[in-house]
Amino acid sequence: MEKITFLNPEFFWLFLLIPIVIAWLFWKRNRQSASLKISSVAGFKGTGSLVTKLKPFLGVLRVLALCSLIVAMARPRTVDISNKTKTTKGIDIVMAVDVSGSMLAKDLKPNRMEALKRVAADFVDERPNDRIGLVVYASEAYTKTPVTSDKAIILEAIKSIKYDTVLQDGTGIGMGLATAVNRLKESKAKSKVIILLTDGVNNAGFIEPETASDIAKQYGIKVYTIGIGTNGMAESPYALGANGQLLFRMAQVEIDEQLMKSIARKTDGKYFRATSNSKLAEIYAAINKLETTEIEELKFYDYDEKFRPFVWLAGFLVLLEIGLRNTVYRSFI
Repeated sequence: MEKITFLNPEFFWLFLLIPIVIAWLFWKRNRQSASLKISSVAGFKGTGSLVTKLKPFLGVLRVLALCSLIVAMARPRTVDISNKTKTTKGIDIVMAVDVSGSMLAKDLKPNRMEALKRVAADFVDERPNDRIGLVVYASEAYTKTPVTSDKAIILEAIKSIKYDTVLQDGTGIGMGLATAVNRLKESKAKSKVIILLTDGVNNAGFIEPETASDIAKQYGIKVYTIGIGTNGMAESPYALGANGQLLFRMAQVEIDEQLMKSIARKTDGKYFRATSNSKLAEIYAAINKLETTEIEELKFYDYDEKFRPFVWLAGFLVLLEIGLRNTVYRSFI
C-alpha cells in the first residue's frame, strides 16, 4: 500500500469539535420538532414508514461531510522519492599488476594471481563512482584497460589476467609504474591513485622505479604499493615440463620492500605486505577506506495529492442532505 502523509495534520484537531456539532444538531432537532399530547397512541401503531425513520440520519450526512472536509484540509498525499547520486570529487585509479611467472606461486590460494583477481574484482565493485584502469607488466608493460567508468569492462579485464608469453618474463617495476603514470597524467580528477602490486624485485625494463616515482610525484599521483608473498619459502614455478605444464619447487620469496616503501613515501602513498589471502583482502579494504569519494545525493519528491476525493465526498453529502430536505422530507414538521 502507498504510504499516505498529511501536509497540514494540525487540522485534525478540528475533530474535537465533532461531538459539539453532534450535540448542537441533536438540540436543534428537538427544538424544531413539534409535540402533540393525546390520551392514547394505540391507533397510530404500525403507521411509521422507513422514510420517517431515516430522517434523523440527515444530520449524520452533515457530520460526515464535515469530517471529510477536515481530512481534505489536512492535505493527504502520497510521495514517490527517487534518489540520484552525483560524484562531486571523483578519483581516477589505475591498478598496475605484476603478471610474471612468480605470480603463480602457491603461497596464496590457489595462487597469487588468482587470489589477486578475486580481491581486485571486489575492490572495483566497491568503487561505483570512480574511474578505474588496468596495467599489467612483467619485463615490459602495457595498458590492458584505459581509465574508464564502465565497471563491466574492468571486471572482464581483471578476469582475463593470466600468465602467458606475451610479455617476456621478469619484473619491471619501473615499467609498470611508468605506464600507469602515463594513463593518469592527463586526468582532471580531484585525486589520482596508482595501486602497484609486485611479488619480486626490479630486474627488467629500461625505466628505473625511482625515475617513475619521481614522474608520479610531479603529476600529483599517489602510489599505494603492495608486496605480495609469504615470508620465507613458497612453492613457485621454475620450468616447463615435457608435457607443457609448469613445474614447481620451493623457493625463497624475495620482495624489494625498501624500494616499495620508497615509492610510496615519495608519492604520499603507503606500503602494504600481503602474506595471505585474508591479508590481501584487508589491504584493498584499507585502500578503499583511505581513498573516499565525496558523493552528493539528490532526492526528487513526486507528490500525488489525495484531498480532492474528500472534497468531492463532502460536497456530495451536503448536496444529498439539501436535496432530501427539500424533496422527500420537505413536508415533515
